[in-house]
Amino acid sequence: MGKIPTDNLIPGMVLASDVRDRSGRLLLRGGTELNDRNLYILRTWGIIEVELAGAEENHESPEFANGIAPELWSAIEGEITPRFCHADLTHPAMKELLRMRIMKKARYGNR
Repeated sequence: MGKIPTDNLIPGMVLASDVRDRSGRLLLRGGTELNDRNLYILRTWGIIEVELAGAEENHESPEFANGIAPELWSAIEGEITPRFCHADLTHPAMKELLRMRIMKKARYGNR
């Protein structure tokens, strides 16, 4: 089971575990087959990724886990990382912000 960004979800995928909001409120139960309404709920509540049944998790290579070609990931990372020069990139929150920014740039360009 692996975590998949909500932007990559499509109807018919099945959740591997419960999805909760920041306060712990249950939004969707594990085993739920996603439909358009479920996807709307996840995006509305700011859920950025979920665990899916059958998805493989790859801790060593975030670009593969996020469906982004390694060459593109490296190029964008080289472009974006200088913007984080005053941040501690060993901190989990800062690592996640960098990862999210790289993903956004890969998907949407400069929007």
